[in-house]
Amino acid sequence: MSHVRMYSMTLAAAVTLLFAQSAPAELLDKTKKVGATTVHYKVVLPNGFDAAKSYPAILAFGGGPQTMNTVDRVLGQNLRVEAEKRGYIVIAPEAPDGDLFFEEGARIFPEFLKMVLKDYKIQDGKFHIAGPSNGGIAAFHVAALNPQYFLSVTAFPGYMWEPSTARLQAISKMCVFMYVGENDPYMWHSEMKKEAEWLQSKGTVARYTVEKGQPHRMETLADAGAARLFDNFEETKKGCSK
Repeated sequence: MSHVRMYSMTLAAAVTLLFAQSAPAELLDKTKKVGATTVHYKVVLPNGFDAAKSYPAILAFGGGPQTMNTVDRVLGQNLRVEAEKRGYIVIAPEAPDGDLFFEEGARIFPEFLKMVLKDYKIQDGKFHIAGPSNGGIAAFHVAALNPQYFLSVTAFPGYMWEPSTARLQAISKMCVFMYVGENDPYMWHSEMKKEAEWLQSKGTVARYTVEKGQPHRMETLADAGAARLFDNFEETKKGCSK
């Protein structure tokens, strides 16, 4: 065999191995039927995704009207890059039929989660749940209704919609991370702080953080700052009750 041919074969093998080791992450656009409701959602798969392996996962909600545009925004600004890098799967649905997830849109749970768990191997069968603004409110709402499926709740900002002792108690075994901009013009601060303090009094790892100089849509948790959200997810491995 000539040296040229051997070199070509070695180079080809090296390229193949390199590609296998650095399989590109994927962003999938998917649809499921949950009862009579059609659910459109996106899935972020991590770098080098292996369907035979189990991964930590995040259920993410967009803010505002919770349309696919807001899903794209939360993935693009806060979740996708770190998820791909750190080995997380992200599931991000849009509000079905325009029904917000802290209102009638919550009807798709827990069936939607059960379907996702059949599609992917999720560590311990539980998710982190997160979102900004209406997405944060939705995260609290859905977690309280389906506590057996969640490890942590992260809102930036957000709080429990129509809070009650029973609803807060339902999330008290999860880690809870709440962020609000110092200059947020809405009435988020008082409710978030009150709920965080209640959870802390029950021994929950619950954190309320005011982001200095930030408005409602915080830049400090976007792009490079998004690593802080994932540091919180990792922190749940230490336990969520004191």
